[in-house]
Amino acid sequence: QVQLVESGGGLVQVGGSLRLSCTASGRTFSTYNMGWFRQAPGKEREFVAAIAWTGTITMYADSVKGRFTISRDNAEKTVYLQMNSLKPEDTAVFYCAAVGGGQGLLRDPARYSYWGQGTQVTVSS
Repeated sequence: QVQLVESGGGLVQVGGSLRLSCTASGRTFSTYNMGWFRQAPGKEREFVAAIAWTGTITMYADSVKGRFTISRDNAEKTVYLQMNSLKPEDTAVFYCAAVGGGQGLLRDPARYSYWGQGTQVTVSS
């Protein structure tokens, strides 16, 4: 069992940066692949980025590639999402999620086993 808590969201101007954190409880965090997703009002939850349990393999949605960076610190049981050059279309609730490490890096939110409560990111123009 893994419990996830996101933090770091907020209001930022276009072109600004934010770093989201997702801290896990439980002893097996290092065995899970982690993902970040987002959901804007009236839209489906969409994949943003994922990172393998080793921290050495990452995957990004095309819309954030080159602007966002996912990383993790297994000793701190935390996964991060550094977001730079933010755009108004990045406005959404951001969620972190966990799935067993043997499943590979996944874009489908239905494949993830554990979810945080979400943190709001608002990019103002």
